[in-house]
Amino acid sequence: MDWWAKLTAIACEGKRAAIVVAASVLMLCGCAETHEGLTVTIGGTTTANTPGEEQWLRFKHNVEAASGGQIRLRPLIYGQLGSEEQLLSGLRRGRIQFANLSAQMVSTIVPELGLLYAPFLFGSYEEADWVYDNYLTDLFRELLAERDLYLVTWYEIGFHHVYGRRPILTPADARGRRFRVSSALNARLFAEAIGADLIPLGFGDIVPSLQTGLIESGENAVTLYARTGIAGEAPHLVLTGHVFGVSVIVSRLSWWESLPAAQRRILSDSFPPLSETRAAVRAETAEDIAGSAALGFVVHELGDAQLVQWRAATARVTGQLVDTLGGRSAELLELIEQGRREFKAQTAPEQARCRQGWLALH
Repeated sequence: MDWWAKLTAIACEGKRAAIVVAASVLMLCGCAETHEGLTVTIGGTTTANTPGEEQWLRFKHNVEAASGGQIRLRPLIYGQLGSEEQLLSGLRRGRIQFANLSAQMVSTIVPELGLLYAPFLFGSYEEADWVYDNYLTDLFRELLAERDLYLVTWYEIGFHHVYGRRPILTPADARGRRFRVSSALNARLFAEAIGADLIPLGFGDIVPSLQTGLIESGENAVTLYARTGIAGEAPHLVLTGHVFGVSVIVSRLSWWESLPAAQRRILSDSFPPLSETRAAVRAETAEDIAGSAALGFVVHELGDAQLVQWRAATARVTGQLVDTLGGRSAELLELIEQGRREFKAQTAPEQARCRQGWLALH
């Protein structure tokens, strides 16, 4: 896939705060009915001057304007409440009401979410959009509800790529490399498949671990690589596009259902539309890749033969995930494959027309 061209086209269309002791902060948080109305606490781990920050601040403005100030939002979105694990715990205990959590994190209680991170599950943004919108949202809303979570909307992270202190152009280049992995099963299986030396670390430990040499490589989306300090320590980004990363905007279902219908409607309607959040993340990704030299990293595009090697090396991971995650994973995989077939059928006529037009001109 020509990632450079893809991302450039998308662009044309369209701090972190210090961590405090989460337990003490969470005791001060929570939802309360006051004489002024409803107060809603949001937990997140975004950084300043990013699409994520912009979306949350727009959400706050929209909710408070639509409710005439009767719903007040308290955005603790810069990591003040700690890690994603702490946010999920606070959400389930009712100490916060909204959170943005990676699908990998929530897969600890809804295992099927981990399958979304299977290697090369989606080949393009358009294919992923089609499958998520037409096949996955209802299923995951049901699965999350079983764990007392309400799926407000998806939030895109972007395609993951491999980074390193030296370029990793093929799986063979990864053999024996000290490769950072998250706690998620899919991350471990991917790194094992390419023969890397697995080093489990939290996101906040990546930069210091690169500085000390504990790790020398890893994988993540451009938005979590280019401006977070990682690029400065591991300046080679290889555009593998092997995983389509997403997070979920969630609330506790029992709390959500306790709200009057009018308040639920305001909260639902006030978050920026999925089409806008997707466009913002993709534009930022394209901008960062286009400005890679100024940001201090080198972009490596892959040829078809190299991508074939990556796909071949990781081909077994999807089946391993289905077998290990269990639950409704097999059903989920069939839904994804059905959606991909339908997407291909929908787009084939248009692709044929484009090719015919190209041939006519040449």
